[in-house]
Amino acid sequence: MESDPLEAGLKELELFSDERYTLLVKYIEEIERFNTAYGLVKVKDRKELILKHILDSLAPIKFLLSVLDDLQVSAPRRIADVGSGAGLPGIPLAICMSDAEFTLIERSGRRAGFLHNTIAALGLSNVVVEEVEAEKAAPGRFDSIVFRALKPLNSEPNCKLLELLLSLLKEGGFLAAYKGRRETVEEEMAGFPGTPWELHPIKVPFLNDERHLVVIKV
Repeated sequence: MESDPLEAGLKELELFSDERYTLLVKYIEEIERFNTAYGLVKVKDRKELILKHILDSLAPIKFLLSVLDDLQVSAPRRIADVGSGAGLPGIPLAICMSDAEFTLIERSGRRAGFLHNTIAALGLSNVVVEEVEAEKAAPGRFDSIVFRALKPLNSEPNCKLLELLLSLLKEGGFLAAYKGRRETVEEEMAGFPGTPWELHPIKVPFLNDERHLVVIKV
């Protein structure tokens, strides 16, 4: 790995450009500036932030684009990041998918404020923030839903989270959940025996942690 893990990771993912690199550095600086006050991410240093959050968010981008192509989703592609928090994975994806429109759905007023300020600081014209609980978001609007660090889909008895997330999709859209170990994912998804789902391994540059993407199409 090169001395700069962000540059090296973007190059490994074949996503590097000067513009993207500059925007991602600014984004990292915004997270670092407000992290203590807002509790955005738990990291010990910038390298961990880059590997476990920025590159982790970007690692499935080619796969996401291929699914959108396979489903023949026309531009502008509308993607929602539910429970966005610090803007992960939505903001890194938006930086590298400038022709798609992203909606960051976040119920916390403080974190939504951080997202608004960050989008303005980065000058991202393809991102908007909705300060609302996912349950109250308008349904049927998005070609894709992405999320990470959201509670397990089966975390409550008779959990309606999966049904809720799928309701936000247009017909022919898909949900993509960032998850960890295969064993844990299979245990979680066993609670939804009637729901067809796919599991795809994802390789995050310079990170040994096991990562997968759960994909559910409607």
